[in-house]
Amino acid sequence: MPHMRIRDAATYLGVSDDTVRRWVDKGLLTATNDESGRKVVDGYEVALVARQQATLPGPPGGTASSARNRFVGLVTDIRTDAVMAQVELQCGPFRVVSLMSSEAVRDLGLELGSVAVAVIKSTTVIVETAKGES
Repeated sequence: MPHMRIRDAATYLGVSDDTVRRWVDKGLLTATNDESGRKVVDGYEVALVARQQATLPGPPGGTASSARNRFVGLVTDIRTDAVMAQVELQCGPFRVVSLMSSEAVRDLGLELGSVAVAVIKSTTVIVETAKGES
């Protein structure tokens, strides 16, 4: 299993180093020492905690969908021309950009600051990692 330093785990979890240390003390994360004697935590445990700690607001109006990749956010930018539009959402720490027709923007009533849900249903998902790191 890959291991990471406390500060790196804190970055991925969106919390402080001290919070990660408290979670180690409470047994939420298991810490060991690496070859250099630095305290590290298991990367998979960090991923599980990240999943448990994730709290996104629910979809407005109780909408139901088969799509599992749903990001509730706020509209931060809309660029339209006669036919097409680019809509930008800020969904927690994630920026999501969608291209759609200008007509769809009008039909949805999208405007800066409005709440919207980015639904991503795709057969292609690209996963990247730093080569040789664990």
